[in-house]
Amino acid sequence: MVTVMSGSKMSLLLAVVLVLSVLPGVTTQAGPEMDPYKILGVTRSASQAEIKKVYKRLAKEWHPDKNKNPGAEDMFIKITKSYEILSSEEKRANYDRYGQTDDTQPYGSSRYGPRHDSFYFDESFFNFPFNSKNHRDFADSKYTLHFNQYINNVVPDSYKRPYLIKITSDWCFSCIHIEPVWKEVVQEMESLGVGVGVVDVGYERRLANHLGAHRTPSILGVINGKVTFFHYAVAKEHLRQFVEDLLPQRLVERVTDQNELQFLNSWHEHNKPHVLLFDQVPVVPLLYKLTAFAYKDYLQFGYVDQGLSETANLQKQFNINTYAPTMLVIKENTDKPADIIQAKGMKKQIIDEFMANNKFLLAPRLVSQRLFDELCPVKQFHRRRKFCVLLITHDEESFSFGNQAFLLFASTNAKEVVRFAYVYQQLQQPLCEILMQSKDSAQSLPQVVILERRNAAGKALFKPVTTWNGSEEDKQCLVEELERLQKDPSILVHDAMLPELNNEFASMFVIRWIYASYDYLSEVIDDILHNNWREMMPLLSLIFSALFILFGTVVIQAFSDSSEDKQTKPKTKDGTQAENGSPGIGASSRPPKKNFVEVTELTDITYVSNLVKLRPGHMNIVLVLTDASKNILLSKFAKEVYSFTGSLTLHFSFLNIDKHSEWINTLMEYAHDAMQTDTDEDDSGNHKVDYTGYVLALNGHKKYICLFKPIYTGEDHDNKSSEDEGGTSGGRPRSSSRDDHLPRKSNRSRSISTLQIHHKLDRLGLWMERLMEGTLPRFYTPAWPGLDKITPCK
Repeated sequence: MVTVMSGSKMSLLLAVVLVLSVLPGVTTQAGPEMDPYKILGVTRSASQAEIKKVYKRLAKEWHPDKNKNPGAEDMFIKITKSYEILSSEEKRANYDRYGQTDDTQPYGSSRYGPRHDSFYFDESFFNFPFNSKNHRDFADSKYTLHFNQYINNVVPDSYKRPYLIKITSDWCFSCIHIEPVWKEVVQEMESLGVGVGVVDVGYERRLANHLGAHRTPSILGVINGKVTFFHYAVAKEHLRQFVEDLLPQRLVERVTDQNELQFLNSWHEHNKPHVLLFDQVPVVPLLYKLTAFAYKDYLQFGYVDQGLSETANLQKQFNINTYAPTMLVIKENTDKPADIIQAKGMKKQIIDEFMANNKFLLAPRLVSQRLFDELCPVKQFHRRRKFCVLLITHDEESFSFGNQAFLLFASTNAKEVVRFAYVYQQLQQPLCEILMQSKDSAQSLPQVVILERRNAAGKALFKPVTTWNGSEEDKQCLVEELERLQKDPSILVHDAMLPELNNEFASMFVIRWIYASYDYLSEVIDDILHNNWREMMPLLSLIFSALFILFGTVVIQAFSDSSEDKQTKPKTKDGTQAENGSPGIGASSRPPKKNFVEVTELTDITYVSNLVKLRPGHMNIVLVLTDASKNILLSKFAKEVYSFTGSLTLHFSFLNIDKHSEWINTLMEYAHDAMQTDTDEDDSGNHKVDYTGYVLALNGHKKYICLFKPIYTGEDHDNKSSEDEGGTSGGRPRSSSRDDHLPRKSNRSRSISTLQIHHKLDRLGLWMERLMEGTLPRFYTPAWPGLDKITPCK
């Protein structure tokens, strides 16, 4: 019992809420109607120019994108509606007489049939007003688009006619608001030949994303495969202007008495018939523009305003009736129309039929494969056979008589199953060589060929009829062959595979690229100007993220370079380096940071920082020299180690053995195996080692040594200062080197005077590479000997 009562109360409460929701709509309908004169602030006697001027000012002032007032959008809609009423003489007169127009009636008016602005009563008592799947507007369902349908049908068809597409969704209040205007526009545009489509975001999210539609409602146009969004208030005049703006410019040329001859005589250049529309309105009708777009590949269109005095002679020439629009088709004969229609209310179906029957000249020039396929279609059935009479000629003035004679023959012998055409040999040479059975068709005389295409792959049957110069004999011969052809098509005895024709009107790649770039930039600018910030946020976020990452990388790299410079800067006084003669050698590098090598002297002042307390992983490369060899060896040393100065773990120093011979002798005791072949005896019988040119790699943290020592191989200059393989590997000489050098121990004292000092470091670069690889033997020392005293000179 409690459950039943609760259910009854809930039902009653729901009914009350729904009835109350209907009341605002009823109240709105009972309210006062909109006064367009008051909204625009003009008098009832205001002219169209004044109304238009006021409308532009108010529309600019109340546009929602510029006016942030909460009521700006509603006011802008009222202004637009008022202008739509007062700009139309018929609607304005209706409002002045009766105080009401279709546009001033509430949106629930019966003009548009049953409206779904609020809940309404029917057999089921309540119905929801939105485009749900089961209650979707029947008119919209007729135009519903799916992704595959759009890709396969709409996009290709948009090259012949523009499309107007509405983006909608379920539970879209604004979609209901624009529905009356949309229905009226669709009814008019569809009768003119504009394609219409509706995309429901809820069921076709993929298509909506493909179109770039991210909000509902949206209206967009599609032409030539390009999508353009409508960004203005939804009014009939605005949508009509939007469709007109989608069309390319200069589809229709205005023709007067001054440019009449130029327009009509251009048929030879464009290879198209010309269409002239005579009408008394100053603006080219939209229906005519749409027709010009649909047949732009076949016909050239012109418009004659009968209200201008500059067109009087043109009207008199073609005897035009001024009481009804007149349309002429003019082909090769510019003095006489090839076809004509005249009617007050020209319908699209009549115009399409008229254009389809006059798409080609009497004898057009074959300029593309598409034109060839339409003029000379492939044989499908015996009763629908099409034969082509083709004149192969030249473009020179000397052939003009024969070409004109062929055109005259085509105009007097036109038949349903025979099409006439001509081709220039120099422009379609591959085709002409096959049909004329000549390798040098460019120098051949004009010739007439009859052919029939058998399949789309290019197979054709043909027969050369006669050479052609326009004489009566040539004409008679061609007439006889055509009569024989009607009785017996088997006279086409030759067959061949025809090549594809060149497109003589194809634009150059650079021009196509310029046009494509212009369209792309226009689209980008249009998106930037009209898209709201919410839609632009993903793109802006991506751009700013990329800029932040790029800027951050540059800053980090700058600070990293600064810290590296500080780490590699030697901690010595500026005067010390100059005093020690550290060279600056400029050279190309692997990764060097500077164009010189910093080499500091290892003294009791720099000893602790450069060796004893050297950071883990760092090594000091020490060159051993004397006062006499200092300048030569330092220069050579800088050249050899320059490519390694980019490493942050290497430091370069030199040691003067004239000052610190005791320290080097103490250190070399730990590399005794490497030094056993290098001792000499002086005059007193003491063993003495010449350490000049030695290089020591000292690891201060792990206390080990890697040794480079120069060893010479006699008087051969190529090998004089070559480094012994054992030296590069920590001082263990090869057996062959040992055998070569042992007999020469007694001559070591003499060799000093003959050896060139700068050859001692010839192979230091190779030794440095092995040092970086970590393949050199290491000699460990328990502690670094002190460098407190300078060895006294003896």
